[in-house]
Amino acid sequence: MSTRIPFLKGHGTENDFVIVPDPENAVDLPPAAVAALCDRRAGIGGDGLLHVVRSAAHPEAKGMAAEAEWFMDYRNGDGSIAEMCGNGVRVFARYLQRAGHVAEGDLAVATRGGVKTVHIAKDGDVTVGMGKAVLPEGDVTVSVGERSWPARNVNMGNPHAVAFVDDLSHAGDLLSPPPFSPAAAYPDGVNVEFVVDRGPGHVALRVHERGAGETRSCGTGACAVAVATARRDGADPTVTGTPATYTVDVPGGTLVITERPDGEIEMTGPAVIVAEGEIDADWLDTATRA
Repeated sequence: MSTRIPFLKGHGTENDFVIVPDPENAVDLPPAAVAALCDRRAGIGGDGLLHVVRSAAHPEAKGMAAEAEWFMDYRNGDGSIAEMCGNGVRVFARYLQRAGHVAEGDLAVATRGGVKTVHIAKDGDVTVGMGKAVLPEGDVTVSVGERSWPARNVNMGNPHAVAFVDDLSHAGDLLSPPPFSPAAAYPDGVNVEFVVDRGPGHVALRVHERGAGETRSCGTGACAVAVATARRDGADPTVTGTPATYTVDVPGGTLVITERPDGEIEMTGPAVIVAEGEIDADWLDTATRA
């Protein structure tokens, strides 16, 4: 390992990431190292880490190398491995563009959740194909204090409970997971979105992400909210053949979600690189062993 490791810092609607370019997969990033880098007081700070590796150089991505040159080896801020992060893919694509690896237009990004299609627009926004939503049957209820609401169960590869409320303040402080029932609906916990209408085709949300608390943005959550809102509004593109598009305000900005007639969901939003520098490898080694 060199004494200096390049890094960048970026965010998508204030979902922020440490970016470590490592085309040949030469940098060792055990969970403790990732957690140290993502620490907001003692490290660089981030909701997660984007390890940028050529697919052919990573054992988990070699099988996708023919479809996607680059692999997003995504890690959560605590160092654990995750399959996908919609906001992360947009920032990952922005880094590839900044580094000269890709240009405006279409590209494919390998993730643990499969190969994702990405489009970098001339106006700077990035669109990511997020796959299809699954809507499990059964009634779900979420609660905050003495209030409770029916919620729509939407799975975007991870579970979501979408509740429509009169005011976003009714979600409370979101410091602890909102109770839900029945317990069997989400045996591994759930991301809970509280949603209000802002106008035709326009909603706003607050979200409690399982294991993280309230976050500034959740890409899969915004997709789940758009699908739940469409069904509430009587729209199902797979039935009508007409795309359904919603503007979704998150605390950190705005995303545009489109559900196509084939059921595929696209998420469009900004992706920003805010800084770049070098990590001191000796510090990282010490922090990792601490």
